[in-house]
Amino acid sequence: MTEQLDPRGVRFAAAVTTVVLAVVLLTGSGVLAALQAAVFAIPVVAGMRWSPYGALYRALLAPRLGPPSEREDAAPVRFSQAVGLVFTVVAAVGYLSGATVLGVVATATALAAAFLNAAFGFCLGCEMYGLMARVRAAR
Repeated sequence: MTEQLDPRGVRFAAAVTTVVLAVVLLTGSGVLAALQAAVFAIPVVAGMRWSPYGALYRALLAPRLGPPSEREDAAPVRFSQAVGLVFTVVAAVGYLSGATVLGVVATATALAAAFLNAAFGFCLGCEMYGLMARVRAAR
């Protein structure tokens, strides 16, 4: 059986990410972008159960909400974390190297994707994962 996630936790993580990336965009902090990249890297490498924002959700909110009415497959979310990792690494490199425009563009792109998930439950990375799966299956 594949790992299943509480979609409310995924949206919570996207909301926290949205706030962090908004702060990165407002401050131009390459260090904060690098820290967000590390937050993305942990579940990409170790699995979604090790997601720092997921751990916050499980500790602070999940006990108050009760069990989820549905679950979602972790694989598309993990892929989405990998995409976020790429964008935040590019953002950190941009800000820290003085290529501020690169940092701003990469941060704004990741911020838009995180906001879509947090506000509307639309996971852009998950949609990319599904599209890629359909393309592979069609071969």
